[in-house]
Amino acid sequence: MSINDIPVIAIDGPSASGKGTVAQRVAVELGFHYLDSGALYRLVALSAMRMEIDFEDELALSDIATRLDVIFEDAGIRLGNEDVTDAIRAEACSNAASRIAAYPRVRAALLERQRAFQQFPGLVADGRDMGSVVFPDAALKIFLTASAETRAQRRYKQLMEKGIDANIATLLQDIRERDARDSSRSVAPLQQGAGASLLDTTSLDIGQAVDGVLRRYAEICAKKCL
Repeated sequence: MSINDIPVIAIDGPSASGKGTVAQRVAVELGFHYLDSGALYRLVALSAMRMEIDFEDELALSDIATRLDVIFEDAGIRLGNEDVTDAIRAEACSNAASRIAAYPRVRAALLERQRAFQQFPGLVADGRDMGSVVFPDAALKIFLTASAETRAQRRYKQLMEKGIDANIATLLQDIRERDARDSSRSVAPLQQGAGASLLDTTSLDIGQAVDGVLRRYAEICAKKCL
């Protein structure tokens, strides 16, 4: 089997749209591998913050991206010998990752690392440019979104459940600013790409969103068998 025969489901969308949770559950349902591409940018951001690297220094940031010593295991993420699963989810890290993701050198450094996740029997990948840049030949491309207000509420609930204090007004402002930054960047901007199926989860729960993706994938598989 060649790599072109390994199916990919690419799920893109804005921050806090629920695409990570949906992608993970779809991967479990299908027995596929899972790629959280945003985690790679968060790892670069975390490393840069700890090394006190200037976020304007694209070359230094791309060097960090090239040298990342990262291991994805089950639901955890290790940077070197440290479990950083929770550390990379902090809001400061999320915002820094959005800034870093605008740099062409950083994106190029992480591109092949992301493509290496395409392994048998298949892959579900979530991010901002999975369907448009990283896996342009994906079997299914989903653009998963929700209203900014809904996403802020979800992020607030998520943080509070983890015991992290949060302000919903601040979260909403951060989400709107990140949307604007991600959508206007010159390299791989956040947008619904050609061939991507829109899935608005504003009024859906996680189970309904997962079913929506699985149903679309089943339809594609059925067409191939005709």
